[in-house]
Amino acid sequence: MKSNTGKKEKPRKKAKSAECNDRHCPFHGSISLRGRSFVQKVISTSPQRTATVEMERRAYIPKYERYEKKRTRLHAHNPDCISASVGDKVRIMECRPISKTKHFVITEKIS
Repeated sequence: MKSNTGKKEKPRKKAKSAECNDRHCPFHGSISLRGRSFVQKVISTSPQRTATVEMERRAYIPKYERYEKKRTRLHAHNPDCISASVGDKVRIMECRPISKTKHFVITEKIS
């Protein structure tokens, strides 16, 4: 069965403790996913139904012939059926803009 995630997979079962009535959930809602996907670590879950994911990278500075560390923080929608917490490794995929800063949604919790 093909879901809104663009991959062939089995539909997720709803969690017994929390019903997933989220319209932005890729499995139980109506949002479709496209574009980029990343596997990163959650560093914050303070806004409601939002997780902040940080990606570190190294950029080369030609003048000094050295590398510097840079980071990018992405805000992703955290559906009720997944409910990732701080320190979890998650897969996020791009979707249409959900709010001013949210353009990604968490599709699975890896660890």
